[in-house]
Amino acid sequence: MSIQKPSIPKGTRDFGQKEMARRNYIFDTIRSVFATFGYSEIQTPAQENLSTLLGKYGEEGDKLLFRIQNSGEKAALAPEKGLRYDLTVPFARFVVQHQSEISMPFKRFQIQPVWRADRPQKGRYREFYQCDVDVIGSTSLLNELELVQMVDAVFRKLGVRVAVKINNRKVLTGFAEIAGAPDKVVDITVAIDKLDKIGMDKVVEEMAEKGVSASGIDVIREILSLGGSFREKFSSMKALFEGGSSSGIVSEEGLRGLAELEELFGLIDIAGVSSQVDLDLSLARGLNYYTGAIFEVKALDWEIGSICGGGRYDNLTGIFGLPGLSGVGISFGADRIYDVLTGLELFPPTLEQSTTLLFAVMGADELCYVIPIAAALRSKGISVEIYPEPSKLKKQFEYADRHNIPFISINGSNEIEAGSVNVKNLQSGEQKAFKASEIDEIAGFLR
Repeated sequence: MSIQKPSIPKGTRDFGQKEMARRNYIFDTIRSVFATFGYSEIQTPAQENLSTLLGKYGEEGDKLLFRIQNSGEKAALAPEKGLRYDLTVPFARFVVQHQSEISMPFKRFQIQPVWRADRPQKGRYREFYQCDVDVIGSTSLLNELELVQMVDAVFRKLGVRVAVKINNRKVLTGFAEIAGAPDKVVDITVAIDKLDKIGMDKVVEEMAEKGVSASGIDVIREILSLGGSFREKFSSMKALFEGGSSSGIVSEEGLRGLAELEELFGLIDIAGVSSQVDLDLSLARGLNYYTGAIFEVKALDWEIGSICGGGRYDNLTGIFGLPGLSGVGISFGADRIYDVLTGLELFPPTLEQSTTLLFAVMGADELCYVIPIAAALRSKGISVEIYPEPSKLKKQFEYADRHNIPFISINGSNEIEAGSVNVKNLQSGEQKAFKASEIDEIAGFLR
């Protein structure tokens, strides 16, 4: 019988101790910020009824759903199921299903894995974590402000400089209206969203192929060439939407979007957000569901694409029979944030240190002596290991070194007789003796 070589499915990953310590550092930082804004954590099952998922992500999204084969005696009668594709649709299902148990506005976050039957490639996996934060049941732009503040706080804690890009779906609709192509809003915005990647000439070419007139393209080109501060862009856009473009068309929808942006940027100024925040008129993500503000966050010191994205949606729960419930949210890209922190060497070195003190073991008597001392230190919140069997001291020192353990305690017959404990700082070389009863003092030295 041949020995099977161990492996995992394509598009999935193992996470070792180092990776888990770093990932938990990111998640714990994000959780701590969310909590300060009154958001609470929920979880939904990995599997949902297939009817919950189908039709929510478009034709291409439906093809990427992992379906679960029913099993058991009544398999044929059971509803078909699938692994969740994202956290947004399960969140909408949760809100509708539990509407009698929650109060509005409902502020929640989720940090859980999702699955997509995509073709695995660099940076793209079939199983990956999403970290979503949403508030539903309120139209106040205070919610958009708090999302920006949370992004600002998270990346300040992580030590990453970011730029927060903001646009508004109503403004994008205004583009198409004053270009004389209101029926081509999706074609126009899909093209301009690629501006950074393909350049203006290719964007113009793509719009022309979609049937946008030359005069309409000139209007959009004028918009995309606007520069300066938020106030300067705002003033120029306001004039265009009021009929100042070459088409002379007025866009009421565009003006409504500008009014929302003016209020939001005013709130951001009042809040004293320290991160760079820009109005990006080419930002056009999430066109199938966003109805108001659109967000994208990029790292300033590491080239990787967006590390957060989100926006406002006005009818997410309508697909489950609860229409008219507006919400806004943002998703933190945990894997990309991990890559940024790794690339910029921003992970604290102490993350890989899980144990503070190692008790070396010389024999059975020494083992019995240190067990109660170790227990007492653990009760004080100190992470302690006892080497599991008598061994050469060199081997035990090597173990401490490999595991980044900063302190070691070596106790023989003399220490047992004296009722003392020796503790050595392996980094500084400082060594100190304590009475075995001086647990608080030992804990203080280890901290």
